[in-house]
Amino acid sequence: MHPNKTAPILKIDALGVLRGETAILRNVDWTIHPGEHWVILGPNGSGKSSLLSVLAGYLTPTTGECEVLGQRFGFSDWRELRAHLGIVSSTLASMVPPDEPAFCTVLTGRDGGVGLWAWVTAQERAEACFWLAKVEAKHLADRPWQVLSMGEKQRVLIARALIRAPKLLVLDEPCAGLDPVAREGFLAFTGRLLKAQKGPSVVLVTHHVEEIVPGFSHALLLRQGSVAASGPTKETLRSDILEKVFDSPLTLSVAKGRYRLEIPSPKRGIV
Repeated sequence: MHPNKTAPILKIDALGVLRGETAILRNVDWTIHPGEHWVILGPNGSGKSSLLSVLAGYLTPTTGECEVLGQRFGFSDWRELRAHLGIVSSTLASMVPPDEPAFCTVLTGRDGGVGLWAWVTAQERAEACFWLAKVEAKHLADRPWQVLSMGEKQRVLIARALIRAPKLLVLDEPCAGLDPVAREGFLAFTGRLLKAQKGPSVVLVTHHVEEIVPGFSHALLLRQGSVAASGPTKETLRSDILEKVFDSPLTLSVAKGRYRLEIPSPKRGIV
């Protein structure tokens, strides 16, 4: 199967997901065109993780349609389409063998497995080092997973995703667990990744506006499983919209291309 190169990378129409009688996602519309970089923003429980599970083919939609590169969920081999989606998540990070060298972790991205148990040729090692260099981490090639910092692990997992040349790279809360200095270093790297020539479209999943660096062109804002706003960041990242998303008074400010939320102190007696 060869994906249609002229189709949107992702197209979701009226998507809904039910678990029992509870609606996890409701009437979600979302389209990603080549060259766009998106942020999925919303509080805990807004449906971000469920939406990613649908994209990965791990959660079946109850209603609506989901297409990747013109191929529709339920009518195409989603295992093959998954090769065009690179998803970097904390779940994957927890599954990597602790003593596995970084270059071996990168090579597991070729077939989507976890743990490399095959003999590695010089050519395969060179391929892994090539992608580690792409994420500014070639010096980590021989270091075992257990000694890498959280930020280093994220870069190795991104190299693992990029080895299959995906059309869409999803970073699922990549700054979770990073200290402030490591977070800023990773976000600076993310900004450079967005500028890469012929690179994939990038989707950042987060609930912190401070992690949205310049280069993200669009935002999908979720609230209680529904789309609160979708479109260019200049139109969607506004105080009035974010107040509804997070159900709280707040003020959004922008300085040097970075966003910041100011939330008034809670009234006395509220814990």
